[in-house]
Amino acid sequence: MQLQVMNSPFNQEQAELLNRLLPTFTESQKVWLSGYLAGAASAPIASVLGVPSQQTADGAASKEVTILYGSQTGNARGLAKKASTTLEGKGFQVTVSAMSDFKPNNIKKVKNLLILVSTHGEGDPPDNALTFHEFLHGKRAPKLEDLHFSVLSLGDSSYEFFCQTGKQFDARLEELGGTRLYPRFDCDLDYDEPAAEWLEGIISSLGEAKGGIPALAQAASTQTVESTYSRTNPFRAEVLDNLNLNGRGSNKETRHLELSLEGSGISFQPGDSLGIYPENDPELVELLLAELKWNPEESVTINKQGEVLSLRDALSTYYEITTLTKPLLEKATKITANLDLQELLTNSEKVKSYLEGHDLLDVVRDFGPLKSTPQEFVSILRKMPARLYSIASSLNANPDEVHLTIGAVRYNANGRDRKGVCSIFTAERLQPGDSVPIYIQQNENFKLPANPETPIIMVGPGTGVAPFRSFMQEREETGAEGKSWMFFGDQHFVTDFLYQTEWQKWLKDGVLTRMDVAFSRDTAEKVYVQHRMLEQSKELFEWLQEGAHVYICGDEKHMAHDVHQTLIGIIEKEGSLSREEAEAYLADMQQQKRYQRDVY
Repeated sequence: MQLQVMNSPFNQEQAELLNRLLPTFTESQKVWLSGYLAGAASAPIASVLGVPSQQTADGAASKEVTILYGSQTGNARGLAKKASTTLEGKGFQVTVSAMSDFKPNNIKKVKNLLILVSTHGEGDPPDNALTFHEFLHGKRAPKLEDLHFSVLSLGDSSYEFFCQTGKQFDARLEELGGTRLYPRFDCDLDYDEPAAEWLEGIISSLGEAKGGIPALAQAASTQTVESTYSRTNPFRAEVLDNLNLNGRGSNKETRHLELSLEGSGISFQPGDSLGIYPENDPELVELLLAELKWNPEESVTINKQGEVLSLRDALSTYYEITTLTKPLLEKATKITANLDLQELLTNSEKVKSYLEGHDLLDVVRDFGPLKSTPQEFVSILRKMPARLYSIASSLNANPDEVHLTIGAVRYNANGRDRKGVCSIFTAERLQPGDSVPIYIQQNENFKLPANPETPIIMVGPGTGVAPFRSFMQEREETGAEGKSWMFFGDQHFVTDFLYQTEWQKWLKDGVLTRMDVAFSRDTAEKVYVQHRMLEQSKELFEWLQEGAHVYICGDEKHMAHDVHQTLIGIIEKEGSLSREEAEAYLADMQQQKRYQRDVY
């Protein structure tokens, strides 16, 4: 019904404005508005979601929102920045901060808190969330009866402790007396749509919805200032060069990939990462299609936008077919008559073991035949995630280019040869002149010191050397005068000394102050980078006392863990400290951003 001056208490201008506005509202917005108006006319009311209304001292709803993020690779940070932009556009006063930059005691003053946090490794908080996580779960954490909060948790469902850190924050804030603004959302690698839905729910719960909520994925990109390209809108970069860095006879194949950024407007800083959207191995796709026995050219719809591909193209370019997750196995029980899969899912240890050594082809072979259509089959699969690699070049040194260092992954498991999706895509199928979809992933947790005179210590065995090549190129270009020390390791000096001539030139020119190397297979006893660090423990500690920044890049489970413990041991010994004091020393370095890790 159209509002008119005769049938409503509104004047002509108000009636015309309302008649234009009301048809644009969704049903949930109309429900909220009716509740809001009823509440404004009488007592404060709860939101349509049953959330207590929030009042400031003068009775007005609080418009202050604090966003804290814990991010290892930059995803949570990017979403936090986009959420801040959206909320500010709705009239909120937003404070956004990394957890490491937030004074934990100030949590008592916060009324509306949004937590965006990833889970790292085997259920661990990201490095820049450690201190806040420890405080909140410790005895010093205050009661938070006045706090309203919500958690957006990022993770990877192929890991056992999926979104564990977000779940811990959510439970702990409730234990401390907080009230949820909106339920926690746990996001897998393809997080854009659930993150947008979560933010829309947040805004509704805060009681300030004003029309349609822009999707997070469509908000201003935080990847770069100049470029419109992003994770959801990748740039197709031309391959300029693709070289094997290892010498003849090496047990390894490490590719040096050079990509063109010409015309993209993309920029990046040393320490950032680059995401590549790969394609699946054609041989594996054909084996899977043969097992499924469907017409490879049958069309399937791949997303909510209604995009259609042939089954072959969908399995080649759109869906993940090599990494299994427990949710996928659970969904697969609904499209197979084989009861063995249900039996497997009752044993968590067997599930964990199966996930580690198998892929989608194994599932079809082990638990077929399937009782589904091709469309039903692809609907249980998750979208192919991008693979992130530390950038191995400086934009100042190589304008319009980006370089990567990628180790080819090949292994045998359960009677079949297996291949890393992206590493073998780049090693075997990318040639100069080809193009590949890419985007920049900013990493504020792995950056050179602001002061170019600050000493730096870099530890990067194997492909962990990549960001330090970027660091050295940048320091050479900018004329940084601070001391620099590189620890590098691999299997053999003759075949595996990655970028050897470049390191030797930087040493000769004084860009690099010193370098210690460890080649584990060249000696009777295996020697690794942490052994070289111990040999130089006195001087290394002197550098720390002078304010040096320490950077670690590479394997998290083994190398990064061993180097971390070695650093604590060096600090303990050379500083004449107790173990607890040495751990506190390193934790303080981390808080000051003098100890940064890019681990995987």
